[in-house]
Amino acid sequence: MSRPLRPGSSPPRRPAAIHAPAPRPARPATPADADAPPREGERIAKLLARAGVASRREVERLIGEGRVRLNDEVVTTPATVLKNLKGVSVDGKLIAAAAPARLFRFHKPEGLITAERDPGGRPTIYNALVNALPAGTPRVMPVGRLDLNTEGLLLLTNDGGLKRAMELPATGISRTYRARTFGDISQARLEELIEGIEIEGVRYGAIDANMERRTGRNQWIELSLTEGKNREVRRVLEHLGLQVSRLIRTAYGPFPLGDLARGAAVEVRQTDVETFRKALKLGS
Repeated sequence: MSRPLRPGSSPPRRPAAIHAPAPRPARPATPADADAPPREGERIAKLLARAGVASRREVERLIGEGRVRLNDEVVTTPATVLKNLKGVSVDGKLIAAAAPARLFRFHKPEGLITAERDPGGRPTIYNALVNALPAGTPRVMPVGRLDLNTEGLLLLTNDGGLKRAMELPATGISRTYRARTFGDISQARLEELIEGIEIEGVRYGAIDANMERRTGRNQWIELSLTEGKNREVRRVLEHLGLQVSRLIRTAYGPFPLGDLARGAAVEVRQTDVETFRKALKLGS
């Protein structure tokens, strides 16, 4: 067993045949260090997201811009651990305690960006939500995304923890789509997608795909998946040689699009939200 080096001494030379990796420079301890004592509380970025201030990524940006304070002191890192948001302010406004989780179903029309703002000036879902959500609704965040040309169900929540849990592939929440396509395809080939598929080095998980109806070379296909990678449905169908002319998300987990009108939003009953949260083991 080797002995610890004395201050100022040099490490012994190793045989030439042994190439040990250079030691990594020490870094300051942070709340995330494995050797640090158990922390009490949560990171401020997580708490602010849960309170509906913004997504974690957006909160990190706010902190980086010096817009978040704790008792008049600027918060410099999103890793700051707090038991609660007492004394925390954003842009000079004190943050209230996290409100109960709320969930809304929104029928997103095509042509809207699922983002708070777009550098290109294109309309976003928030332009439509101004009139779709009832007055007094807290700030809400989209659960996942629908691309510019995809329409259908988009869930919105004021709870950052619920949003993240619903987006994680590990949670296994099913997303269901209907796609209008043109081209030649058989049900047998669609059923092969249940084994997953690799496209240009990207592995897509199991997709349950079924032909709904066909007229000539035009058909409607229903697909259910749990990963939700960027443009996953379009890329898979195009890989099969199909042209996608319309794509609609009809369900996200137990929440359906139903007969919700395009551009309209409706709140999910609180009892249903709490039942769903408990199923996800998020607690109340």
